[in-house]
Amino acid sequence: MSIVLEVDQLDQLRDIFSRFDMDSDGSLTLLELAALLWSLGIKPSGDQIHSLLTNMDANGNGFVEFDELVSAISRALFTNAAVLVNQQHLLEVFRSFDRDGNGYITLAELAGSMAKMGQPLTYRELVEMIKEADTDGDGVISFHEFATIMAKSAADIFGFPKS
Repeated sequence: MSIVLEVDQLDQLRDIFSRFDMDSDGSLTLLELAALLWSLGIKPSGDQIHSLLTNMDANGNGFVEFDELVSAISRALFTNAAVLVNQQHLLEVFRSFDRDGNGYITLAELAGSMAKMGQPLTYRELVEMIKEADTDGDGVISFHEFATIMAKSAADIFGFPKS
Protein backbone atom coordinates (compact mmCIF):
# COMPACT_ATOMS: atom_id res chain seq x y z
CA MET A 1 0.00 0.00 0.00
CA SER A 2 1.50 3.30 -1.03
CA ILE A 3 0.19 6.81 -0.49
CA VAL A 4 0.78 9.25 -3.33
CA LEU A 5 -0.12 12.89 -2.94
CA GLU A 6 -2.40 14.35 -5.62
CA VAL A 7 -1.08 17.09 -7.93
CA ASP A 8 -3.16 19.80 -6.23
CA GLN A 9 -1.96 18.63 -2.80
CA LEU A 10 1.65 18.84 -4.02
CA ASP A 11 0.99 22.33 -5.39
CA GLN A 12 -0.49 23.45 -2.07
CA LEU A 13 2.42 21.95 -0.19
CA ARG A 14 4.91 23.59 -2.57
CA ASP A 15 3.17 26.94 -1.99
CA ILE A 16 3.34 26.53 1.79
CA PHE A 17 6.96 25.39 1.56
CA SER A 18 7.97 28.42 -0.51
CA ARG A 19 6.21 30.84 1.86
CA PHE A 20 8.31 29.57 4.76
CA ASP A 21 11.55 29.21 2.78
CA MET A 22 12.46 32.78 3.77
CA ASP A 23 15.75 32.94 1.88
CA SER A 24 14.35 31.05 -1.15
CA ASP A 25 17.22 28.56 -1.15
CA GLY A 26 14.97 25.52 -1.63
CA SER A 27 15.33 24.25 1.91
CA LEU A 28 13.93 24.91 5.35
CA THR A 29 16.12 25.67 8.32
CA LEU A 30 15.15 24.60 11.81
CA LEU A 31 13.45 27.99 12.42
CA GLU A 32 11.65 27.94 9.06
CA LEU A 33 10.38 24.42 9.75
CA ALA A 34 9.19 25.51 13.20
CA ALA A 35 7.36 28.51 11.67
CA LEU A 36 5.69 26.25 9.10
CA LEU A 37 4.53 23.84 11.81
CA TRP A 38 3.24 26.66 14.01
CA SER A 39 1.27 28.06 11.07
CA LEU A 40 -0.45 24.66 10.79
CA GLY A 41 -1.34 24.74 14.49
CA ILE A 42 1.36 22.20 15.43
CA LYS A 43 3.38 23.53 18.36
CA PRO A 44 6.27 21.14 18.99
CA SER A 45 8.89 21.78 21.64
CA GLY A 46 12.45 22.69 20.64
CA ASP A 47 13.58 19.09 21.15
CA GLN A 48 10.69 17.81 19.04
CA ILE A 49 11.58 20.18 16.19
CA HIS A 50 15.23 19.06 16.30
CA SER A 51 14.12 15.42 16.25
CA LEU A 52 11.67 16.07 13.42
CA LEU A 53 14.30 17.83 11.33
CA THR A 54 16.75 14.98 11.91
CA ASN A 55 14.13 12.40 10.89
CA MET A 56 13.08 14.34 7.79
CA ASP A 57 16.61 15.28 6.65
CA ALA A 58 17.32 12.26 4.42
CA ASN A 59 20.52 13.69 2.89
CA GLY A 60 21.93 14.81 6.27
CA ASN A 61 22.66 18.42 5.27
CA GLY A 62 20.85 19.91 8.26
CA PHE A 63 17.95 21.30 6.22
CA VAL A 64 14.61 19.99 4.92
CA GLU A 65 14.21 20.14 1.16
CA PHE A 66 10.80 19.97 -0.50
CA ASP A 67 11.13 16.30 -1.51
CA GLU A 68 12.06 15.39 2.07
CA LEU A 69 8.96 17.19 3.33
CA VAL A 70 6.79 15.34 0.78
CA SER A 71 8.36 12.03 1.77
CA ALA A 72 7.74 12.66 5.49
CA ILE A 73 4.11 13.65 4.87
CA SER A 74 3.55 10.61 2.64
CA ARG A 75 4.98 8.33 5.36
CA ALA A 76 2.69 9.93 7.96
CA LEU A 77 -0.34 9.52 5.70
CA PHE A 78 0.59 5.89 4.98
CA THR A 79 0.94 5.14 8.70
CA ASN A 80 -2.40 6.77 9.50
CA ALA A 81 -4.10 4.97 6.60
CA ALA A 82 -2.66 1.62 7.75
CA VAL A 83 -3.95 2.22 11.27
CA LEU A 84 -7.42 3.03 9.91
CA VAL A 85 -7.42 -0.08 7.70
CA ASN A 86 -6.31 -2.23 10.65
CA GLN A 87 -8.99 -0.72 12.90
CA GLN A 88 -11.64 -1.37 10.23
CA HIS A 89 -10.48 -4.98 9.83
CA LEU A 90 -10.48 -5.48 13.60
CA LEU A 91 -14.02 -4.05 13.79
CA GLU A 92 -15.16 -6.52 11.13
CA VAL A 93 -13.67 -9.42 13.11
CA PHE A 94 -15.32 -8.11 16.29
CA ARG A 95 -18.68 -7.91 14.53
CA SER A 96 -18.33 -11.53 13.39
CA PHE A 97 -18.16 -12.53 17.07
CA ASP A 98 -20.86 -10.05 18.17
CA ARG A 99 -23.75 -12.02 16.64
CA ASP A 100 -26.60 -9.83 17.87
CA GLY A 101 -24.78 -6.57 17.05
CA ASN A 102 -25.22 -5.03 20.49
CA GLY A 103 -21.56 -4.00 20.76
CA TYR A 104 -20.52 -6.75 23.17
CA ILE A 105 -19.32 -10.33 22.87
CA THR A 106 -21.09 -12.56 25.38
CA LEU A 107 -19.93 -15.96 26.57
CA ALA A 108 -22.51 -17.63 24.32
CA GLU A 109 -21.41 -15.61 21.27
CA LEU A 110 -17.77 -16.44 21.98
CA ALA A 111 -18.64 -20.14 22.32
CA GLY A 112 -20.57 -20.16 19.04
CA SER A 113 -17.88 -18.28 17.12
CA MET A 114 -15.06 -20.46 18.40
CA ALA A 115 -17.03 -23.63 17.53
CA LYS A 116 -17.72 -22.29 14.01
CA MET A 117 -13.99 -21.74 13.57
CA GLY A 118 -13.38 -25.38 14.50
CA GLN A 119 -12.05 -24.46 17.94
CA PRO A 120 -14.76 -25.55 20.39
CA LEU A 121 -13.84 -24.60 23.94
CA THR A 122 -14.89 -25.90 27.31
CA TYR A 123 -16.96 -23.72 29.61
CA ARG A 124 -13.89 -23.18 31.79
CA GLU A 125 -11.78 -22.06 28.76
CA LEU A 126 -14.53 -19.65 27.68
CA VAL A 127 -14.81 -18.17 31.18
CA GLU A 128 -11.02 -17.73 31.29
CA MET A 129 -11.01 -15.99 27.90
CA ILE A 130 -13.78 -13.62 28.97
CA LYS A 131 -12.07 -12.96 32.32
CA GLU A 132 -8.75 -12.16 30.62
CA ALA A 133 -10.30 -9.71 28.14
CA ASP A 134 -13.00 -8.18 30.37
CA THR A 135 -11.09 -5.36 32.05
CA ASP A 136 -14.16 -3.53 33.37
CA GLY A 137 -15.68 -6.67 34.94
CA ASP A 138 -19.10 -6.45 33.26
CA GLY A 139 -18.96 -10.06 32.04
CA VAL A 140 -18.83 -9.23 28.32
CA ILE A 141 -16.14 -8.08 25.89
CA SER A 142 -16.49 -4.58 24.39
CA PHE A 143 -14.73 -3.55 21.18
CA HIS A 144 -12.10 -1.65 23.18
CA GLU A 145 -11.39 -4.73 25.30
CA PHE A 146 -11.32 -6.90 22.16
CA ALA A 147 -8.86 -4.54 20.44
CA THR A 148 -6.67 -4.46 23.56
CA ILE A 149 -6.51 -8.25 23.87
CA MET A 150 -5.79 -8.63 20.14
CA ALA A 151 -2.93 -6.11 20.38
CA LYS A 152 -1.54 -8.00 23.40
CA SER A 153 -1.79 -11.28 21.49
CA ALA A 154 0.05 -9.77 18.52
CA ALA A 155 2.75 -8.42 20.85
CA ASP A 156 3.16 -11.89 22.39
CA ILE A 157 3.33 -13.57 18.97
CA PHE A 158 5.86 -11.12 17.53
CA GLY A 159 7.88 -10.75 20.74
CA PHE A 160 7.26 -7.05 21.32
CA PRO A 161 8.11 -5.78 24.80
CA LYS A 162 5.22 -5.59 27.21
CA SER A 163 4.24 -2.12 28.37
